[in-house]
Amino acid sequence: MPTLAQAGQQPFTADQQGRLFSVAGSNTVGASLMKNLLSDYFAAKGLTNIQVLPLAHENEYRVQGSADGVVRYVDVAAHGSSTGFAALLDGAVEVAMSSRNIKGGEVEALAHYGNMLGFDAEQVIAIDGLAVIVNDSNPLQALDVSSVAKLFSGEIRNWKQLGGPDLAVNIYARDDRSGTWDTFKSLVLGKQYQLSPKARRFESNDQLSDLVAADKGGIGFVGLASVRESRALKINEEGTRPLLPQKLSVATEDYVLSRRLFLYTPPQRQNDVIRDFVHYVHTNAGQVQVERTGFISQALMATPADSDREGPQDYLQLTEGASRLSVNFRFAEGSAELDNKALRDIQRLVDYMQAQPAAPELQLVGFGDPNQAGSRGKVLSKLRALAVRSELLKAGITTQPVAGFGAFMPVAAATAAGKVKNRRVEVWVR
Repeated sequence: MPTLAQAGQQPFTADQQGRLFSVAGSNTVGASLMKNLLSDYFAAKGLTNIQVLPLAHENEYRVQGSADGVVRYVDVAAHGSSTGFAALLDGAVEVAMSSRNIKGGEVEALAHYGNMLGFDAEQVIAIDGLAVIVNDSNPLQALDVSSVAKLFSGEIRNWKQLGGPDLAVNIYARDDRSGTWDTFKSLVLGKQYQLSPKARRFESNDQLSDLVAADKGGIGFVGLASVRESRALKINEEGTRPLLPQKLSVATEDYVLSRRLFLYTPPQRQNDVIRDFVHYVHTNAGQVQVERTGFISQALMATPADSDREGPQDYLQLTEGASRLSVNFRFAEGSAELDNKALRDIQRLVDYMQAQPAAPELQLVGFGDPNQAGSRGKVLSKLRALAVRSELLKAGITTQPVAGFGAFMPVAAATAAGKVKNRRVEVWVR
């Protein structure tokens, strides 16, 4: 795998002109991030006069640039994650943007284009925190997921029921075609709750946020980049501590409402330009643009251990004086294999270690889920850390003896999705 630190770009070839490819899907990805990534990519390829031009329909645009009188462009339609997969199926686009994992039915429908779950097809390009937002005058600071669900379902109708002001709750929600809505429905409402019919629905994250900022009784949910003048609440699930959607908690996906932002590129629809663009997005230059746009990049950063961090005594001693890196390694659902993001994060960690003037000590710490308690859970969590260590050793990176703490410190509830989050490997350096 090429190093992700490399960002050098060769100019487009003579046959790579006009429409290079088309993109459809998530408004979260498409509203700003995709246009910024494409603009930066074109600049890195030597194009000039780079413009973002509106197309005939709202939330559709063209990013174009030129060199030597030759125009090259990419068309983008940002109407929600599901529309991206539908456009792939119709053959209308080559790349889908999504703020959720591809669904099983979509994988099956697109199977004639190749394995949509494969390493070359599924690209995690950024991490987002799904922020639950209120008006800045609201005194509440934290809510559990259950209370959030009751607010959005209409079961809780006045803020005083939660110890807040005597104000009616006004609900603002994304439209039902958006991945933001799919994520909220899955992570918050589940099968137990339905969105209140009184909720106002919006295609735009930013518009929703601005209306909540102007409504003292308002509550909404948006991508992290769209908090704007509203205020994000701390959120937790039962058995976990409340966390704000901040850089470290979101980058490591410890924050309960964190989510991955994806590009899906069907193997049999790819061309050299698409592969080159995807690689650019994964480089440091691409991830810098992710950060500038307001999302959380996957570039690694070290954060000194909190003095008030929680965990078993052995864990606290092990991490004393160390810094935590902004990555957790996770595994494919129901598998001992690292998932696609983790495989790329291995290369990011290798790049990080090789860039240090003096090689730091690297400590891998495995965790499991509450369904794997006791000694078995500790053994399994240690095996996960060993799996990461094995991949690093292939690249010549050594670590301290790994540790495993089983079901301690879950970051998500003991659901199917929660198991994937809880089965993780932390990375510490000193």
